[in-house]
Amino acid sequence: MLVVVPLAGATVTAQSIAAYLDGKIAKWWMPDDVVFVNALSYGATGKIQKMDLRRRFAGHYSSPVRSTE
Repeated sequence: MLVVVPLAGATVTAQSIAAYLDGKIAKWWMPDDVVFVNALSYGATGKIQKMDLRRRFAGHYSSPVRSTE
């Protein structure tokens, strides 16, 4: 998953990002999904708070429990 904060007034889509990345990075690095957010949270040292992102998107890829019976 790729989390994107678009610049003010920018028109960007998941398809345009995928088209830009195609050929620039390995196929297995291509994001499965692109999520647009208004802002990211930063810590006191200026680093992105990855734990906050993990909590925020914890259920993003979770699938319903399937019975094997």
